[in-house]
Amino acid sequence: MMLQAQLHCLCLFTLYLTTGYGQEGKFSGPLKPMTFSIFEGQGPSQIIFQFKASPLAVTFKLTGETDDIFQIQPDGLLYHNKALDRETRAVHKLQVSALDAHGNTVEGPVPITIEVKDINDNRPVFLQPKYEGSVRQNSRPGKPFMYVNATDLDDPATPNGQLIYQIIMQLPKVNNVMYFQINNKTGAISLTREGSQELDPLKNPSYKLVVSVEDMGGQNDHSFSDSTSVDIMVKENIWKAPEPVEIEENSTNPYPIKITQVQWNDPGALYSLVDKEKPSKFPFSIDQEGDIYVTQPLDREEKDAYVFYAVAKDEHGKPLAFPLQIQVKVKDINDNPPTCPSAVTVLEVQENEQIGSSIGTLIAHDMDEENTVNSVLEYRIVDQTPKVPRDGLFLVQSYSGTFQLAVQSLRKRDTPQYNLTVEVSDKGFKTLCFVQINIIDINDQIPIFEKPDYGNLTLPEDTAIGTVILTIQATDADEPHTGSSKILYRITQGDSEGRLEIETDPETNTGYVKVKKPLDFEAVAVHNIVFQAENPEPLVLGVQYNASSSATFRLIVTDVNEAPQFSQQVYQAKVSEDVAKGTKVGNVTAKDPEGLDISYSLRGDKRGWLKIDPVTGEIFSVAPLDREAESLYRVQVVATEVGGSSLSSVAQFHLTLVDVNDNPPRLAKEYTGLFFCHPPKAPESLIFEATDDDQQSFRGRHFTFSLGSETLQKDWEVSKINGTHASLSTKHTGFEERVYHIPVRINDGGRPPLEGTVSLPGIILAVVFFQIKKNKGQHNVESAQASEVKPLRN
Repeated sequence: MMLQAQLHCLCLFTLYLTTGYGQEGKFSGPLKPMTFSIFEGQGPSQIIFQFKASPLAVTFKLTGETDDIFQIQPDGLLYHNKALDRETRAVHKLQVSALDAHGNTVEGPVPITIEVKDINDNRPVFLQPKYEGSVRQNSRPGKPFMYVNATDLDDPATPNGQLIYQIIMQLPKVNNVMYFQINNKTGAISLTREGSQELDPLKNPSYKLVVSVEDMGGQNDHSFSDSTSVDIMVKENIWKAPEPVEIEENSTNPYPIKITQVQWNDPGALYSLVDKEKPSKFPFSIDQEGDIYVTQPLDREEKDAYVFYAVAKDEHGKPLAFPLQIQVKVKDINDNPPTCPSAVTVLEVQENEQIGSSIGTLIAHDMDEENTVNSVLEYRIVDQTPKVPRDGLFLVQSYSGTFQLAVQSLRKRDTPQYNLTVEVSDKGFKTLCFVQINIIDINDQIPIFEKPDYGNLTLPEDTAIGTVILTIQATDADEPHTGSSKILYRITQGDSEGRLEIETDPETNTGYVKVKKPLDFEAVAVHNIVFQAENPEPLVLGVQYNASSSATFRLIVTDVNEAPQFSQQVYQAKVSEDVAKGTKVGNVTAKDPEGLDISYSLRGDKRGWLKIDPVTGEIFSVAPLDREAESLYRVQVVATEVGGSSLSSVAQFHLTLVDVNDNPPRLAKEYTGLFFCHPPKAPESLIFEATDDDQQSFRGRHFTFSLGSETLQKDWEVSKINGTHASLSTKHTGFEERVYHIPVRINDGGRPPLEGTVSLPGIILAVVFFQIKKNKGQHNVESAQASEVKPLRN
């Protein structure tokens, strides 16, 4: 009775220490199935509940998983006499019965559940006192290369068992820059962006990290922690372009043939080859070991070199690094015979040419690689027909193919033509080519113009190119259809800029004077032309060209009013989008052929950003520029002559706007209708995405995220997932049912850094009702489902 009295007295002082007196929130009540939640670690003699039974009952009996901790008094007072330990047993299943004076059961047994609630009474402990790992230089930032792990015996569903990792020391710390980072929830260690770029095993082959782990999510002054050391070896980056490869063409070895290899720093990379030229036939392949093969014979004469790229991707198809250039040179073999330039090569020689005179050249071809022994050709005369007055009248230079008279001058009456068979050989092949040498009359007659002066001709300066403006004619008394009688015309005076050209009819020797370049009244109004007629064969000794082989002509160019001419058709300029109003962004220049003044204007300035000085052609900004509205701004510049016919011409002005960080981050989309269920059974989270309108760098966006108010930190948490995504999480379960608007700050880390505060609206903690209903004398807890309640999808 004394203990019972003490317990009753103690009850008044311990009620506030116990939680969950039953679903009805009462300290005493009838004998029925009930569940109680009690914090571990509380002192002994803690009252749990006072059961009441029918008048027939005189005592109570307790059975089940009591562990000598739970007891019940005859009057139904349930209590525990020792501190509970959740790590020993998290739930105790008990049964309580009401007995009469004879020990018979009058009520029950009914199930009683004791849930032991966790307190933070265990410190986290790393699984290893020291960790060792390695990483390749230039590894992808953010990709884990090792993990550290800690355990905590406390309930992982509560903050007591929620562990947070962080790096508290890096040695050495070059220029105060962190090369390593850790996922605060998983313990995954990876390189920072700076680490990916700057780690060099030649400078610092190893690093030491001190990593800590803290429970309570690191948000409580009474949390426990542990630390460990991590030794990291830096290995050389082996993702390097191999040396250029040489492959002998038309190899008879079995294919595929391994020619080189690439290797990513870590296993598991997916390799592929890319040829930017996208040929119809790509004779290379790569396997998943990084070995590169040639898959078929190559022909150097078809393609003498290949340049393509090896790509390494992760399991999600994302490139792990920049592609590597693979260079393949196809090595020549002597697999092509010499070829003749034509079926018969025709040369001419005058009948009085001196011994040693050059007659002409036979130029054979070899498709093998130039400037190698495979393409060096040697020439040799193997036959001369006819052999009159003797054989060996000609010789050929062995390596140039140039023919010369060998022993004497030739006479046309002996024979007008010689046919030579010439052997052309390289290192492995021989080819016979045929040369016909015609003996022609000596060139002792000069061309004579039909008239010495072709008079005057007036043309407007806009005469079309290609127009025949004059026909000239000279004659030559030498043997027809030979180099001695063929006439070539050229202009020796009056056309220094080459505006005219002369084409000769090979049958009639008629010359056609054409406009080759535009005539220009402003440059030259009158051309005093002198024509010269000559033969391709040299004149015999003692004969020279004289005045009969030349003629004159006067070309008068008349003025045509022409539009101004810009110095170029497209002008390009580049400025930063934040330049001040009135900044000069470019200039254009044009000239009027007639020397008139020019007035400049703009056309197509749809945004009203620019103005042009009508006199100088300088272009200025007159309004704020915005790259996000238009990154390449195109306008037309009009140059109009002042006076005259007011002719005008148009050029393009392209202004490239260079991005500056002038747009704060924002949410990538609308986030509406978000909610968690109430009461929350565990901390929950949602994922959101951020973006901004500035130009994205090749490394992508790298936002940082934080709560918009420090007062929210005890209830909410923002965790970065990657450069554009983060999660918003609840830190406990004690929320009221209402709408919460959570401001989140997003920083873009730019220059200068810009920060935007966004609100994730409508995070509704929707209530799910619980009710007690009677069913055959027993009390059961049921959930009332609401049709409008849907789970939040992460």
